[in-house]
Amino acid sequence: MFDIGFWELLLIGVMALLVLGPERLPGALRSTLKTVRSVRNVASGFKEEVEHQLRVHELHENLKKAEQQGLKDLSPELQSSVDELKKSAESVQEPYKKP
Repeated sequence: MFDIGFWELLLIGVMALLVLGPERLPGALRSTLKTVRSVRNVASGFKEEVEHQLRVHELHENLKKAEQQGLKDLSPELQSSVDELKKSAESVQEPYKKP
């Protein structure tokens, strides 16, 4: 991510110690690490959401191709997408089925 070497980290640590002092330095480090973790979590969630939306778009495009072919003689990739969509549709409708 960042190309920071040992000497740069040492310089940052010494400057932080001089500016903040030994009393406030641990608290500043904890708050900085907490902020970095929260930014990573947000970035990870965003990445997962984008991947999910791309997968949905891919399934939608494959369904369009399958419908254009009349759902007959489909390639294995299209057939697996159609099967996955059918399973998803059944799982959504299952709670609403009457016994």
